[in-house]
Amino acid sequence: MQFTKMHGIGNDYVYVDCVRSPLPADPAALSRAVSDRHFGIGSDGLILICKSDAADARMRMFNADGSESEMCGNGLRCVAKFVYDHAIARKSHLKIETGRGVLSVDLEVKNDRVSRVTVNMGPPILKSADIPTTLQSDPPVNAQLTIGGTQFQATCVSMGNPHAVLYVGEEYFRTGERDLVAEVGPKVEHAPEFPRRINAHFVKVHSPNEVTMRTWERGSGITLACGTGACAVCVAGVLTGHTARKLLAHLPGGDLELDWSEADGCVYMTGPATEVFSGEWPE
Repeated sequence: MQFTKMHGIGNDYVYVDCVRSPLPADPAALSRAVSDRHFGIGSDGLILICKSDAADARMRMFNADGSESEMCGNGLRCVAKFVYDHAIARKSHLKIETGRGVLSVDLEVKNDRVSRVTVNMGPPILKSADIPTTLQSDPPVNAQLTIGGTQFQATCVSMGNPHAVLYVGEEYFRTGERDLVAEVGPKVEHAPEFPRRINAHFVKVHSPNEVTMRTWERGSGITLACGTGACAVCVAGVLTGHTARKLLAHLPGGDLELDWSEADGCVYMTGPATEVFSGEWPE
């Protein structure tokens, strides 16, 4: 099986061209195998680029634990780059089918290769039952969440996949012997208030237009970046009054530019997409 390793600011996946090649027989098992950073290729998961009757291509995304997820913003940017660079569709404006529906993508092309991608991620989903969460208040803004005896105020947003945004102190950004994101993140992911589990984001505000964030990603653990999570942080910042509609988010793997447009209610995400290497995985 031919594969390509790509990343969006460090959020790395193994990509398989299923437009020109057959679908893997067991994508969940394949994702677990290729994601292993000691015995596999090493990644946050597996993304299949498939044919679509409704768009230029369809994206299917599997986490490192084999679970299939609805969306991945960083992965979507890389899918768009692959579709253009590998001549599936040579257009600067693409439509990609995802678990969230068909999303519009604009490409910045330099030297005949895509360097940056802007994705219209659509409007945020804010109804508790649709996120889903059982936290009180609808939308769930600054809702009380108890994790391991500690009280948090959680703001929950779905961007086609569920996110909990927690505004925290400096201690969550230290990664020495004790890493609070590694401790608290899995407890948030599996909290009973989130029936389909959830992505947890720990956020420090610098100004109305700038934040730093770290992520515990559902099914993958700590990742260097989460594009849909950064979109959720942008929306949560507006809902809680922490930040403005245009936001620069610093993630461990790099920066993303977000804009929750007042004109159409959609969230726009801009960032790089990088191809690392290609290879052959034994069947």
